[in-house]
Amino acid sequence: MELITALPSNLINLLLVTLFSLLIGLSQRQIHSQTQEISRTFGTDRTFTFIGILGFILFLLDTRNALLFMGGGLVLSLVMGISYYYHIRDYKEYGATTIFIALITYCLGPLIMTQPLWMVLLIVVTLLIFSELKETFATISRKFDRYEFITLAKFLIIAGVILPVLPDTPIVRGLSLTPYKIWLAVVVISTISYFSYLLKKFVFTNASIVLSGILGGLYSSTATTIILARKSKIEPDHINQYMAGIIFATAMMYLRILILILIFSQPLFLQVWHFFLILFLFSVATGMVVLFYRNKLIATHDEGLKSGTNPLEFKVALIFTTLYIVFTFITFEVLDRFGAPGLNVLSFIVGLTDIDPFLINLFQGKYGVPMDVVALATLQAIISNNALKMVYGCFFTSGNGRPFLISGFLLIIVVTIVMALIV
Repeated sequence: MELITALPSNLINLLLVTLFSLLIGLSQRQIHSQTQEISRTFGTDRTFTFIGILGFILFLLDTRNALLFMGGGLVLSLVMGISYYYHIRDYKEYGATTIFIALITYCLGPLIMTQPLWMVLLIVVTLLIFSELKETFATISRKFDRYEFITLAKFLIIAGVILPVLPDTPIVRGLSLTPYKIWLAVVVISTISYFSYLLKKFVFTNASIVLSGILGGLYSSTATTIILARKSKIEPDHINQYMAGIIFATAMMYLRILILILIFSQPLFLQVWHFFLILFLFSVATGMVVLFYRNKLIATHDEGLKSGTNPLEFKVALIFTTLYIVFTFITFEVLDRFGAPGLNVLSFIVGLTDIDPFLINLFQGKYGVPMDVVALATLQAIISNNALKMVYGCFFTSGNGRPFLISGFLLIIVVTIVMALIV
């Protein structure tokens, strides 16, 4: 360490410029050698090393005004422009990635001399990674349909444009219902749904039946239950996988609700996280038992959960917003007239619908309800929702799948009831 500090700073900077430029050049050589275009490229290891050293020298000679550095950059750009022209003329290839990488390499000297080392390392690492991911990006781009960027634009608009400008002032006197809180609930649910959609479409494109259940549970365990139960009739030989996928979707529901609690109510999260973790793990264990019970086929692919389903449709967001507002007023009236007992009854009823709007209302703390009451109402809504999914699953699946669903869901419901009694 003492030896390094004793070395002149410019010597260290030169060594770093040389090292980073050489790494970039070697990366270019490796990329072009794979495509057998090594003789057509502007340069590789030595050329990029010289470009980096040239930028360092010219900036070092005039650090104050950097006129020499800018002049050298113009000359380099002219040389590469001429090379690019003849490359297009002779080979009819229009890629300019190597030219831009060379220009960034030329800037390494000033970067090392003026910026923190971590910033330079981050730039070099980013450059190396992105230059190596050409085929990966090409593969990803082929998965995009014509509406993919519209979906992304919708998500950015609802999360980054609309939400920040909405006022956080109550729209009804005596009730903590604000435009900001309403839209925040939409954003959170949309984010979870969009994340599940991206995983299914771009990461797990050939997902197994079980994995389809897991990803679907992040979005809607009820919808996933119906879809997989219907598919199980078509492929009765894989009944274990479909029933296990339904159980895993319910396990992911516990995880999704726990994430919502963490976002909207950290005090409640600290009080109930271990209960939800137990329920999640128990549901996963139940799904594993269903999956492997007299069954060895677990790799079957499934197209039941369509990867192209848009999770940000305006109609879905409108329905969620409407339910959120309706449950806000219903919960307020029930608590005002009947107190905690009324909330307990309401939570069981709500479990027969979409529970997310109701739960987010509770988690946002609009009503001044004690944490233990909110925790109990949450688990009660989950209990009735699990019972509903059991009924849906048994209705849509064949007779062979019903014993798995009934026994699996009854076990999960019993354990959830125990957690409700403890909480």
